[in-house]
Amino acid sequence: MSRRTALRAGAVAGLVPTVGLLGRPAGAVPAPLDPALHDLPEAQWDALQRRLSPAATLYRRGGASYEALSIPFNHRYANVRPAAILAAGTPDDVAVAVNWARDVGMPLVPRSSLGHNYAGYSTTPGLLLVASRLRDIAVAPNPAPAPPQRYGPIEVTPDAGLLTVAAGVVNADLRPLLQQQGIFVPAGRCPTVGVAGLVLGGGIGFSDKMFGLTCDRLAATAVVLADGTTTTCDEKTDPDLFWACRGGAGNNFGVNTAFTFRYVRLQGEVAYFQLRWGADSMAAALAAMQHVAAARIADRRFDCRIGAGVTLDAAGDRQVYADALGQFYGYADELAAILAPALAIGTPAERAANRASIRQVTPAQAAELLSATTPVQQFAAKSAVLRAPLDDARLATLVAGLRQWPGSRNPDGAGVALFCMGGRINDVPPDATAFVHRDALFIMATEASWADDDPPATEVASVSWLTALYDALLAGQPPHGAYQNFPDPDLADWRRAYYGDNYQRLVEVKRKYDPTDFFTYPQGIGSCGSVDGYANRWCPR
Repeated sequence: MSRRTALRAGAVAGLVPTVGLLGRPAGAVPAPLDPALHDLPEAQWDALQRRLSPAATLYRRGGASYEALSIPFNHRYANVRPAAILAAGTPDDVAVAVNWARDVGMPLVPRSSLGHNYAGYSTTPGLLLVASRLRDIAVAPNPAPAPPQRYGPIEVTPDAGLLTVAAGVVNADLRPLLQQQGIFVPAGRCPTVGVAGLVLGGGIGFSDKMFGLTCDRLAATAVVLADGTTTTCDEKTDPDLFWACRGGAGNNFGVNTAFTFRYVRLQGEVAYFQLRWGADSMAAALAAMQHVAAARIADRRFDCRIGAGVTLDAAGDRQVYADALGQFYGYADELAAILAPALAIGTPAERAANRASIRQVTPAQAAELLSATTPVQQFAAKSAVLRAPLDDARLATLVAGLRQWPGSRNPDGAGVALFCMGGRINDVPPDATAFVHRDALFIMATEASWADDDPPATEVASVSWLTALYDALLAGQPPHGAYQNFPDPDLADWRRAYYGDNYQRLVEVKRKYDPTDFFTYPQGIGSCGSVDGYANRWCPR
């Protein structure tokens, strides 16, 4: 998918930089207020304030900081206005907030960063608990690491030590560690996405085939439970909760305040590539890249993302294209040989540019080159787990669908991305962690975006177009699986799609650690949904 790499950044009250928040969208009609939440007696709010640390701030409705912080990254859900926003200063503040919200009957939703949740589940009409001030990072080197492994120009020490990050740490916070010390944990590509949300839902990136998903590197996590107590769970302490935290998604079992990962140390260079084709070459290019990925599904060293997108240029003309980017733990000439079928596709100019894009870079440079924001302003997404490449008929459907995009004023446009799976991801049994998608070739994401100042009809047309394209690519069948970190509020059988055979075990963990269903949302574990979308019940099986 096309992504803008420049971030429109500002700062609010010392929190993580905001992105694209120039004010609440004009079309964001506030959701009806629940008097029970928004007319809480001042004495109750005062009681919360007195129990917080000096490092915390409670933002009430009406202030400029409240307005900026209340808008989630996906402005599609900007109509939801929290009763208040608490920027926690310490993990103890999190426990205070949970206890207070439970006692007064206030819904609570944690947010680790800017609220990137695709379905708007990182906002609430209750208390929004923002963790962006919890940014501590601690490194504990392994005194006796395993011998390093050599992959051509790069040396990898697989278990070099432990890295502990607080709940407000974002992907960008890990890059200085990689650049300065070679410390690496496989993480996502969007700089402002919180590590917390990433790891709790799985965590895909451009080194997950080599080192596993982000959740596969998790060694322990601290969790504030619904009763206000805190546990640090791992393989020996509360192992069932630890299992659930590796792919069971956030805001289900408690508020995770810290994560400890097994990190690797990288020294040397990797090979990087970024390929692009115009509309006339895209079907052949997509077919070639898919078959490259399928042939390399077991090769841990090769990882990529294959995309097809459409945008409008400055003149308003439709630009349809295909692209692919990724990295290889080896030499550039080896990578060129792997990519040879795709490098042979396209015009002479496209072939020359694509071959020239293959080069050796440091891991830190690769992380920068591979980074991109998630869609900005307003967007919708649907995902599917694919076990095989899209065939020629579905590629033709994709190309035709992109040509029929209704258009919007959002420069991110619309499109489809295929994230490569395999390698160490698929070496893990599906029931070893809550992340069940261990037999996939790709995770497919289909997306459509529109601008804050687009008319309401644009949103309707965009969502209709997205649904039609998604259904056509799946031949009208429900997806084999869907990625829980790309939640879709319209996905019918989301329990099976996100969690497969692991869902019932997740419900059992939920009942054990959150028996009153305090942490809840429409697609929460054990949820049946409800009229207002917030007060959920246990879902019978």
